[in-house]
Amino acid sequence: MQRVAAIQAIHPELERSVVVTIMGAVAAELQSIGHRPNFFYLQHAMGLASSVGLGIALSRPKLPVVVLDGDGSLLMNLGGLTTLARYRPRNLVHVVFDNESLLSVGGFPTATSTGSDLAAIAHGAGVPRTATVRTVAEFRAAYVTDLTLLENRFQFARHLKERLPKE
Repeated sequence: MQRVAAIQAIHPELERSVVVTIMGAVAAELQSIGHRPNFFYLQHAMGLASSVGLGIALSRPKLPVVVLDGDGSLLMNLGGLTTLARYRPRNLVHVVFDNESLLSVGGFPTATSTGSDLAAIAHGAGVPRTATVRTVAEFRAAYVTDLTLLENRFQFARHLKERLPKE
């Protein structure tokens, strides 16, 4: 699966979320598909997109947050997975694109190129739901399922708050 094709597949849904990306190719591809003011391209902070996204999700619990991360970036901050697992914000979707390479800094291989399994590491850290996908269709199904249910939760709460008389 091409990363850019995966990003294109979810781009319409990203309009409803705050999006934090890592530096380099992910940021460039997202921007080339179409920039939106709710996109934050985290530059010069490799490994911290997940931490920034987690901070936003925890401080703004009614705001859907999407982190578009990479394998090299996640490997630089594996401790972030234990923090994510500890707080489990329902408004955060963390997507990790694994190309087995530190593409943005020269293409050096990452640990995933020799067998490290990021989904298994996340699961072992206590992240309740992980998925490894290999096609755009699998990616879209895994991504949209979470976000649609998440958006439904907020939509329903807004409906109750706006439409029903207060007691």
